Amino acid sequence: MKYTPTVRVSVSSRTLSYGQKVRITARYLNPKSGAPLHFGIVQLQKYSSGKWRTQSAAKVGSSGYVNLYAKPTSYTVYRAVYLSNGYYNWKTTSALKISVRASGAKVLAEARSHTGALYKFAAAGPKRFDCSGFTMYVYKKAAGKSLPHKANSQQHYGRAVSKGAKQIGDLIIFRSGSYGYHAGIYAGAGYMYDSPHTGARVGKHKIYGSNYVVRRLV
Repeated sequence: MKYTPTVRVSVSSRTLSYGQKVRITARYLNPKSGAPLHFGIVQLQKYSSGKWRTQSAAKVGSSGYVNLYAKPTSYTVYRAVYLSNGYYNWKTTSALKISVRASGAKVLAEARSHTGALYKFAAAGPKRFDCSGFTMYVYKKAAGKSLPHKANSQQHYGRAVSKGAKQIGDLIIFRSGSYGYHAGIYAGAGYMYDSPHTGARVGKHKIYGSNYVVRRLV
């Protein structure tokens, strides 16, 4: 006769900054005696596109503990699954919901992921973009921020930051006088990600000129 193990689970944090790892710790016990199990394989599974998908696996230690690690880039649901063997049945934890805070690094990662997308006037993704359509799409996807589809209007959103204090993920609006005509996302070291013009593609480009303003949205 096989038993179903008792499991106790904890999570290092339910809310992470972008780039951080989460540790999921599970301890498995004999349901009759309460003694820790000292063998077995546990899978870490992620819910994605309507299915649970295995991300990694680890062995249960001598004291019944297993640590599983993941690095989510957005809100993600995980579970730990103890695999059936000759002595014990399958045991699945409840859903473990992990949120990821918006940050400049998260915005930049989203911007980078669209490298190579072709410019198209008035397009706002996900395959083609004009300049303000690109920034509008990225901030909505990475940070849940809603921007208008116009560079001149975008320069009034977020918090004003001096050029010398700009950080990765900040919005950059180039201006002619005080009129905003082009938008990009700061990538550090004098570069930005943007969708430049007809015939060009989204990519990492050198910041040109000095008449621009910086806005911080995350």
